[in-house]
Amino acid sequence: MGQGNRGFSAAGLRGLREVPARHVGSGRIPGLVALVGRGGRTRAEAIGTMRGDGGVPRRRRAVFRPVAVTVLAAGLLAGTIAPAVATAGTASAGSSAAVPKDAAGQDRPELQKAVQAFVDAGFLGVQVRVHDERGEWAGNAGQRKLGASAKPPANGHFWVGSVTKTFVATVVLQLVAEGEIGLDAPVAGYLPEFGLDRRITVRMLLQHTSGLFNYTGDLDPDGTWVPGLPATGKEWLDNRFHSYRPQELVRFALSKPVKFAPGEDWSYSNTNYTLARLLVEKVTGHSFDAELKRRIVRPLGLKGTVVPGDRTRLPNPYAHGYFRYQDAGQWKVADVSRQNLSLLAGAGDMISTTRDLQTFFSALNGGRLLPVKLLAEMREPHSKSDPLYGRYGLGMFVKDLGPACGTVLNHNGSPPAGYAALMYSSPDGGKTLTASLTAGDAAFDLAAYPKLLDGLVKAAFCGGQATS
Repeated sequence: MGQGNRGFSAAGLRGLREVPARHVGSGRIPGLVALVGRGGRTRAEAIGTMRGDGGVPRRRRAVFRPVAVTVLAAGLLAGTIAPAVATAGTASAGSSAAVPKDAAGQDRPELQKAVQAFVDAGFLGVQVRVHDERGEWAGNAGQRKLGASAKPPANGHFWVGSVTKTFVATVVLQLVAEGEIGLDAPVAGYLPEFGLDRRITVRMLLQHTSGLFNYTGDLDPDGTWVPGLPATGKEWLDNRFHSYRPQELVRFALSKPVKFAPGEDWSYSNTNYTLARLLVEKVTGHSFDAELKRRIVRPLGLKGTVVPGDRTRLPNPYAHGYFRYQDAGQWKVADVSRQNLSLLAGAGDMISTTRDLQTFFSALNGGRLLPVKLLAEMREPHSKSDPLYGRYGLGMFVKDLGPACGTVLNHNGSPPAGYAALMYSSPDGGKTLTASLTAGDAAFDLAAYPKLLDGLVKAAFCGGQATS
């Protein structure tokens, strides 16, 4: 999100390792947005690298100052510390699906420990699903809602943020496979109404090399934060039910200077994927929602994946997510389970479940959704892309975990506040990790997040062993 959704998504935490210890907990880290009071005003600032719904420009020197508010917008939010222990094999009350018997019979202490670590660090709740050669394991920890003892539903619905981009990229590439779209064709040829630079190709949209301004806010070449549409902080909170049209988002972005000439650099921008969504609709003559259902949701039997449009409610069951902010010198907490994510149309607006994300990403990487050649294109990383989660291809990151663990493909995400989604897979789709994290009312040590994420990914893909 303008800083928002970038959080747990790919470039959201880039540069975190460079944050001085004195700034831990300030919220000033890449991918996270902090509200910094200046002259009596509170404003959003980029920390290191930031992008709207989860993207990031290039790493830049960040000037750290005491932060008044930390936003899970970028993905790392505050959660409440709950003493609950991760549980596997038993679906929580209200869960939309029971945990498979093979999961129920598994003893996966390394996964339980990695899940519980997030709650111990300050997240309100966590739900995780791992599928590998041992079968399927599902676990949860923490609280479903502040003040309640129930754990998050084992397969609850959540806002997935930038994970949406992988779905959009897949649909676009299916149209490429069908000859309806040219991967290296000018986007202006399909969407002439925007007057786009004819050097911008479809590939550049999917790979974030178009140079287009990120409509949720971006860094200019000298590192100055240029505000976008309200996507974080109190301004976003007060505006979170506002409805946007995709065309409105794009035109706002085009009113700002480009970051670089098309193809000359890499910078994560939600604008690219909102244009990709509009491209799908123009070429097919159908809404993106209709195309997604026809091409992915129905064929794969996804039961909880939704493009909500202007709808603000998560389907039941779901865990509540919260936004901790400072107002007039007082810390406050707002339940943001309801929010209108038309702000991130095509870039971070979808709803899903851990089971659906597992099914989708396994099918995609297993070769069931795209021809081999296009799947290879999707995994071809750009050398200048953000390295935290790997290097960016076309709608996914490619990360080498080292010889002991191999390569993982991933895309994470978060809406402006309250939620974060994780989606990882082995190259063959045989091993997957999907998860949802929710923030609560506790302060969170942001510097701990990369280590927590690393521990969970290693527990799923490396048997918990350490890697460099």
